[in-house]
Amino acid sequence: MDNAGLSASDVGLSAERLAMIPAFFQRGYLDTGRLPCMATLVSRNGQIVHQDYRGTMAFDSDQTIGPDTIFRIFSMTKPITSLAIMILFERGLIRLDHEVSRYIPAFKHTGVWNGGDLKNYHTRPVEREITIRDLLTHTSGLSYGFLFQHEVDALYRREQLGEVHETLEDMCNRLATMPLLFSPGTAWNYGHSTDVLGRIVEIISGQPIDQFFEDNIFAPLGMRDTGFYVPEDQIHRLAACYRRDPLTKEVSLVSEMGAAASHYNQRPLHLSPGGGLVSTLRDYHKFCLMFLQGGLLNGARILSPKTIEFMRLNHLPDGQTIKQLGDRTFSEVRMDGNGFGLGGSVIVDVAKSMLPGSAGMFSWGGMANTFFWIDPEEELIAIQATQMMPSGNYPIRPQFQQLVYAAIEW
Repeated sequence: MDNAGLSASDVGLSAERLAMIPAFFQRGYLDTGRLPCMATLVSRNGQIVHQDYRGTMAFDSDQTIGPDTIFRIFSMTKPITSLAIMILFERGLIRLDHEVSRYIPAFKHTGVWNGGDLKNYHTRPVEREITIRDLLTHTSGLSYGFLFQHEVDALYRREQLGEVHETLEDMCNRLATMPLLFSPGTAWNYGHSTDVLGRIVEIISGQPIDQFFEDNIFAPLGMRDTGFYVPEDQIHRLAACYRRDPLTKEVSLVSEMGAAASHYNQRPLHLSPGGGLVSTLRDYHKFCLMFLQGGLLNGARILSPKTIEFMRLNHLPDGQTIKQLGDRTFSEVRMDGNGFGLGGSVIVDVAKSMLPGSAGMFSWGGMANTFFWIDPEEELIAIQATQMMPSGNYPIRPQFQQLVYAAIEW
């Protein structure tokens, strides 16, 4: 999986142009104090030919990041949870058209917001119940409290939905009592859908989500540094995380580095299948490479190639894109030209995306500016990571994509 002596030119990439990637981020973001660090990785044909780690573990630290640095990957957890559901799918234990209420009965009576205010709101019946595919594609009608786009989001915030004080089971049961933004399958909206998927994995498998991940994904793939917390003897490897206010531009510390990061040094009560994992670039590359290679890595068969192919299709209704379905809330990155597969975005129109790439490119990112994509046509994987929220503050994702594709020679 590492370069095994191969150079960038051996896999059709320009070493000189790959070297421009860290130089660009060093000059534009690290030297200017906009970001504490930047890690980038590129592989082609299964060979890692670019890895670079710049900057420090925290703004006030002189400890540099490296291949062993652990990052909060937030929503890059979602493709892993989606993979877990598809493992159960391949075992015949679940179908995509199954109603969620089959597993969490409280969702049988979930209605759609129909006016009012937080103290006195009205709901109407759904046109049909939420299905597993709705959860995988974010067409369920569920939302996130941090989106600040609708009264339903405000309701989530008022109820402190998904906070650390409750279990995943308790959160999902409470979520089912709150109104949906729309009837399932009629629009696209980013939200707690993947958290509900994770709870369904627990119900079907009889295992906590972290144990299912370990037994069926992390251990087989050798992802030793990926989990919902960092073991005490490894906590020193966890980078600090920051938040930049989009309006005031002020930067504040969200979570400290190493042992001071108290929320990450022990198994949390609330395991978030939608955003709770930490990982390294090398670990996440193993997940991506398995996906690129049709569900197989180093002799470990996770999924069938046909299931992987199925996941990379656009599963939005009538083949629409996210924008066509009325993307009102997801503003971290442009979604033009993107449909949605089972667990991640899928490019369906490269020109409309306004970036170089390939049809069928599968990708997603995390709130603290982590990002990956898998391009089967070019047999290309690219991953970047820093720790600055939210991910829409700087255009580092499209910039990284431009720089990587500029390095292709054949």
